[in-house]
Parts: sequence; C-alpha cells; structure tokens
Amino acid sequence: MKELLRTNDPTVIAYASALLDGEEIDSFQMDVHMSVLEGSIGILPRRLMVRDEDLDRARIVLRDNDIAVDV
Repeated sequence: MKELLRTNDPTVIAYASALLDGEEIDSFQMDVHMSVLEGSIGILPRRLMVRDEDLDRARIVLRDNDIAVDV
C-alpha cells in the first residue's frame, strides 16, 4: 500500500474516502486511533492509503476534486 494523503482534518479524509469509494478504489485509513494517545487534540495526522496499482488513478480523482496530494 502507498500513502495517498496525510492530514489533520478528519473531514478531508472522509471526503477523500467517499470520492475513492465512488470510483471503486479501495482505501484504508491509518492512525485513526492515535487520538487516544495524543488526548484528542488533533496534532497527529491521519493517513489515507491505497493499493500500489491504484495510486495514480486515486491521485487524479483527488486532484480533480481540489484535494491537494503530494507527488
């Protein structure tokens, strides 16, 4: 799996996941439960992962919907 997106904003992760689901691209959220360790203050970013073979298509989907992704 490859990292597609890293953000502290849970709404961006939810939106990106919904967009990917709509394109039938499987994704996996990592670091979701890290808020227990940080005290729920949101300083640790969450990551959205996709399969290696879906990475390029997933980047296109997010960019087309104005979500910045690292190259």
